[in-house]
Amino acid sequence: MVNNYFIQSFCSIEQNKIYLNGEVFFETEDASFNVFSKMAYQYSGMNYPKFFKMDNLSKLAFIASELLLKEIIQIDKTNNIALLFANKSSSLDTDVKHQDSISDDENYFPSPAVFVYTLPNICLGEIAIKNQLKSENSFFIFEAFNSAFMMQYANVLLNTNKAEKVLCGWVEYYQEEYRAYLYLVTKEGKIEHNLNNIQAAYTNLLWKH
Repeated sequence: MVNNYFIQSFCSIEQNKIYLNGEVFFETEDASFNVFSKMAYQYSGMNYPKFFKMDNLSKLAFIASELLLKEIIQIDKTNNIALLFANKSSSLDTDVKHQDSISDDENYFPSPAVFVYTLPNICLGEIAIKNQLKSENSFFIFEAFNSAFMMQYANVLLNTNKAEKVLCGWVEYYQEEYRAYLYLVTKEGKIEHNLNNIQAAYTNLLWKH
């Protein structure tokens, strides 16, 4: 089976800073994620009003994905791009907010707008809807980023022609602690899709080629 695929681009977001292909793309001084995400959205020139209704996990995934997909998505064509994400906390941040809304007997008011995000794969749906992606998508829960699993799964999707490209990565958000690391795997490029390069990009050591 063919395994010589490539990392076309990668993005990392943490501590009020966005790295794009190993270089700082955007950063702010100390700010809440809510403030940082709005500033990053505006700085990136995004225009998708539904963004402001998303939960924080979806906002984090959406910003990173848009930076990698906006130059390759062709609205008038089928974009066969699979989504392969993972994290540690699932949708726990939103789950806690939902639980709080139904635990207070005096102010009992569960919000449908919060409840809809109590599954981690909803962030995949947001990305798929925005970019009209109808390919396979999966969200896994791991204790830590599992580069071997992600590489093998992406290679299978490409080997079996279930996708032409695969957007992979780690998207973790819980109580203002967050980290996103996404990378786009393709059949052509310069950066080989292997464990060393996946891990190097994850730690921001793989610089732009």
